[in-house]
Amino acid sequence: MTANLDVTRKKKILLVAANPATSTVTGWPVGFWWAELSHPYWAFTEVGYEVEIRSPDGGALVADGYSDPEDASGYSAHDLLSLGFKRSPAHRALLEATERVDEVDPADYDALFLAGGQSPMFTFRESPKIARLVAGFYEAGKVTALVCHATCALLETRLSDGSLLIAGKTWTGFANAEEKFADDFVGQRIQPFWIEDEARRIEGTNFVVDQRFRPFAVRDGLLVTGQQQYSGAAAARLVIEALGR
Repeated sequence: MTANLDVTRKKKILLVAANPATSTVTGWPVGFWWAELSHPYWAFTEVGYEVEIRSPDGGALVADGYSDPEDASGYSAHDLLSLGFKRSPAHRALLEATERVDEVDPADYDALFLAGGQSPMFTFRESPKIARLVAGFYEAGKVTALVCHATCALLETRLSDGSLLIAGKTWTGFANAEEKFADDFVGQRIQPFWIEDEARRIEGTNFVVDQRFRPFAVRDGLLVTGQQQYSGAAAARLVIEALGR
């Protein structure tokens, strides 16, 4: 007996972006960063992966203004990938009614990818929901990636044995030099804390950074981290390298 069975299965990525929030420092509306969502999305889909976009609480997602390639500031005017994603009705619809992460089963995915932005600094750190999600994927043997300010979630995420996920790990995140540049650009303090400062206070972990606003990502076993908004695609490529095609 013969059968024509398609045994191939697309690898599936759960891409999580932050819900809209309000900065307790500036009072500004904050959200996800366009390049940290659109660039990894493109990298994954380009190699044939399926990408599902969710958010911690579900609902419509809103991007940080400075990350919008059409923002009057011109800060991200160079970001043609995000402009294309934003202008595509089919892609933009992926952000208009996201599902929550509460019922996610890591077994249904090959990797987790958390996009950054301003909102994660107020919604990801010390979030039991995000900590459970990140630790759950990691302990299920899944590649677990976080980029830019989303890496603040790693400052407290603990595994089931009580140890910090980042114990003994080399990782990266938004650098002090980049925070200073951002503060100087807008003329005031933006963030409630700086990830590099917090990470360097933790014993037994190795936090590293590259040059300011240069693509830089690190893989240490199942953990993949990217430094800032220019590192989303670099982190995605490390995920692809780990998973294969």
